[in-house]
Amino acid sequence: MAVGERVSARTAVFAPLTSGGRAEAVVQRITESASLGLLADGEQLPSETELAAQLGVSTVTLREALASLREQGLVETRRGRNGGSFIRAPGDPTKTDLRARLSALSVSDLRDAGDELASVSGAAARLAASRASTDNVRRLLALAERIGAAAGVGDRTRADSRFHIEVAVSAASERLTRSEVSLQGELGLLLWGAASAAGHAAESAEQHRAIALAISREDAGLARDLAERHVEQNMHRLIEARIELHGGGGRGR
Repeated sequence: MAVGERVSARTAVFAPLTSGGRAEAVVQRITESASLGLLADGEQLPSETELAAQLGVSTVTLREALASLREQGLVETRRGRNGGSFIRAPGDPTKTDLRARLSALSVSDLRDAGDELASVSGAAARLAASRASTDNVRRLLALAERIGAAAGVGDRTRADSRFHIEVAVSAASERLTRSEVSLQGELGLLLWGAASAAGHAAESAEQHRAIALAISREDAGLARDLAERHVEQNMHRLIEARIELHGGGGRGR
């Protein structure tokens, strides 16, 4: 399948920005990509000229973004013959940071984001059931096992997100892949910050495996239903955690 082979998670990392080309948007894209493991620790970014062209921003805007990323410790710039800008993967966020991020979102915000994520993930799983290559399926089954062995919020977020992003890649849809990457970047750390680690990881591993098997069997309806149910269950946990932060109040706020 020639079309599917052109789609990858990396496509979303370096796709042109659609938010006006601001430095903040570049910072967000690189930060999310590093948090999701799409950019590996120590990986060298393209040259400033090349990266600016890929993201559709000016070199001035890109340099501003790189300066901000350096201040945050997410990028290291080296001079000289073998120099360039290199990714420094973020460490696990503190519980205080996660609570602050979750508290800043209303229940309505989370519900809307969950609806979008369920729609994107469900559509990707449905299409993957008819479009996934043998290599796609093999990778999905391997990724389904990762979350059970992951330790820490960051590792679990990367394991969970990479599985869902790979489902979108298997659907051979660049737009769905970009949407999945964006939503995982927005919600992934919050989901795992609110999770009871061991039990949730084991349950997610089983659900990932079921989705992967439905895709491998080309059962589009089941793959979609399982993916949507998985997202809805996770978002329910996240919304309950948000409500608890405010003493059970503010369901619509």
